[in-house]
Amino acid sequence: MQDDLPRSRALARAARCFDSGAFRDRLAALVAIPSTSQEAEAAPALARYLTEGIAPWLDALGFTHAIHPNPAAGFGPILTAARIEDPALPTVLTYGHGDTVRGLAEQWHEGRDPWRLGVEDGRWYGRGTADNKGQHAANLAALEAVLAERGRLGFNLKLLLETGEERGSPGLRAFVADHADRLAAEVLIGSDGPRVDPAVPTIATGTRGTFHFDLTVSLRPGGVHSGHWGGVAADPAVLLAHALASLMDRHGRILVRGWLPAGGVPAPVAAVLAGCPVEPGDAAARIDPDWGEPGLTAAEKRYGWNSLIVLAMVSGRPENPVNALAPDARAHCQIRYTVDSDPASFAPALRAHLDAAGFGMVRIEKASVRMEASRTDPADPWVRRVADSLARSLGKRVQVIPNASGGLPGDVFADLLGVKLVWVPHSYNGCGQHGPDEHLLAAVAREALVGMAGVWWDLGAGV
Repeated sequence: MQDDLPRSRALARAARCFDSGAFRDRLAALVAIPSTSQEAEAAPALARYLTEGIAPWLDALGFTHAIHPNPAAGFGPILTAARIEDPALPTVLTYGHGDTVRGLAEQWHEGRDPWRLGVEDGRWYGRGTADNKGQHAANLAALEAVLAERGRLGFNLKLLLETGEERGSPGLRAFVADHADRLAAEVLIGSDGPRVDPAVPTIATGTRGTFHFDLTVSLRPGGVHSGHWGGVAADPAVLLAHALASLMDRHGRILVRGWLPAGGVPAPVAAVLAGCPVEPGDAAARIDPDWGEPGLTAAEKRYGWNSLIVLAMVSGRPENPVNALAPDARAHCQIRYTVDSDPASFAPALRAHLDAAGFGMVRIEKASVRMEASRTDPADPWVRRVADSLARSLGKRVQVIPNASGGLPGDVFADLLGVKLVWVPHSYNGCGQHGPDEHLLAAVAREALVGMAGVWWDLGAGV
């Protein structure tokens, strides 16, 4: 192929960016900006991440950019940028988020600082290294290598970088609706989330959605003496525990069958997941082979099915118990669901189930979708183009999954812009995101630069 030699040079340039330490230094400067969206006092850092960390880099790459206030009051700004080489060329939209969760510095291993990049044993530690600074920075560094080698992209590229994803992307849907013309594209190619295994390049064509609800049992205005009332007055914690147990058996099988895909895992989803590895993450989050829906593979459970999780539950004061029968009990629950289920049916199905099981005293509160599910057909030509490019660049089989197991706002772009979704994650399940000691695997980061340089190159070559 005529472009083989210059393409190889672009990939080699991307590899040198990593090997020379240039990418590490770039990421270190981004990590040093404490841009958590979960602490009000950090709001100035959200803007600084865009104005100081990203905007000058985009200017150097030939983008025009603008920073916009968030339509949702009190939330971080949104950056848009574009490099339009010819309106007749294909247009790609890419996405990232510059905000992180809280630093949680007191929980990190001694000697590590969430806002300072630390390198140990092939891991780059720091808040945002995996989620999401390291991922969108890798894509921009790969783009830089292609521009340096070719002098142009050969396609049009637009970027949206938000600073509120860790709070559920407030304002994003309204912003995209208001700026649909500015953001118009044929495909979204972005990076977030984990590979199925650190050694396996992965493409996700959507994400599972999240549905949250509280279950509450409130029996009396206040606590009553445990000696006088224990054994004769109902315990709300016990009632709630039994209600929760009615939703799922002791092996993790969901018993509210109306929450699940009516026809089971769809055949196209099962086909694309055949042979898909499922990396366990780490010892603290091992895969329990007997947990979940019987008859499904681990990949089908994670990427093709729904899950119920009790995120928190409380009755009384666990931190300082008193000798009283508690007045109430509460649990906050989450359903992770695929596009093959209708979240509008979740609350009615739950109410019917609780009533039929004799738990009419259990209230359902704050039931809502936090993030909608999304999916592009894994056989879509855009998916195949990116998968073939990654395989060619990395010399590895690429695993396509119908949706990532976590949540991302891909539905916003698919619904409002009509784009196809191609997520190319550069992290892994044991990265520590949202907790202490978050890190990026150096080997995966190097592959990210090389693989994405190949993707950008091939898009410009019409491959």
